[in-house]
Amino acid sequence: MPVTEFDAAIAKTAEATLERIRAAREAIGAVIFGQETVVEQTLTTLLAGGHGLLIGVPGLAKTKLVETLGAVLGLDALRIQFTPDLMPSDILGAEVMEEGQDGRRSFRFLPGPIFAQLLMADEINRASPRTQSALLQAMQERHVTIAGARHDLPAPFHVLATQNPLEQEGAYPLPEAQLDRFLMQIDVGYPDRAAERRVLIETTGVVEAKPKAAMTADDLIAAQRLVRAAPIGENVVEAILDLVRAARPGEGDPELTKPIAWGPGPRAAQALTLASRARALIDGRLSPSRDDVIALAEPILKHRMALTYPARAEGETISAVVARLVRKYVA
Repeated sequence: MPVTEFDAAIAKTAEATLERIRAAREAIGAVIFGQETVVEQTLTTLLAGGHGLLIGVPGLAKTKLVETLGAVLGLDALRIQFTPDLMPSDILGAEVMEEGQDGRRSFRFLPGPIFAQLLMADEINRASPRTQSALLQAMQERHVTIAGARHDLPAPFHVLATQNPLEQEGAYPLPEAQLDRFLMQIDVGYPDRAAERRVLIETTGVVEAKPKAAMTADDLIAAQRLVRAAPIGENVVEAILDLVRAARPGEGDPELTKPIAWGPGPRAAQALTLASRARALIDGRLSPSRDDVIALAEPILKHRMALTYPARAEGETISAVVARLVRKYVA
């Protein structure tokens, strides 16, 4: 296909996709008040084809956000409440023996809740490492293997996991290698006064707003293809490489990397590239800019980095380190 025809095809697809995304944002905003950044980052994660880790105290509408996204995007959504006694089979499914009318016995696979297009893993750090690993392996490989048989997960397939940052007793923090499976860490903070006032008025009456479908699963898959096909400027690619490589001890400015124990790998650069393209689409643009990299640097990098013990003792934070790196290498 000639380049001009290819560009025209992308432009035609992009116009329809951008309209659907705009409608989806409006539908989400009619149910989730305030939290614009959280909604944007979560939607960016899904459009980029990744999984998200939502971190916030109870009562900030994390569950409602996932339910709303499922309804608005036309996805089959399920929720799992993680507990210490949750087993891998409770998530993945298991084979059960059945006896037919002829007396013959055979095994039949009963799929678990992971066979959903949008799965909410509520308080994922409450489950044992074994159960966490089973879920996170499926997130990476997009299939599960039960009794030697492979079972593919539906498409699209996304996991939005939540963690409570306050109650850590009896929890099993996710190892760094498993945290890397999440495209983005999304911090859910308290709403501002105006948004909280709207919550009070609109959620305590007789009628409460319900989410309306604005997209289908096929529309989301088409949008994800567009994200990968969207052009990205060389200056944006270089900014991503500069930032990610500068966050590694021994590669960046020694003064800036001094508090960093270990830094992000190539998967962080991949995530930042895809997410920047997705954020541009949400904003009505086909190609990302350095502003997209600046906005997404912290949620994509901070769960892929760690501070040294002396830096933590001095009160240093990952957010502050990333901000300094962004100012030097991207802004």
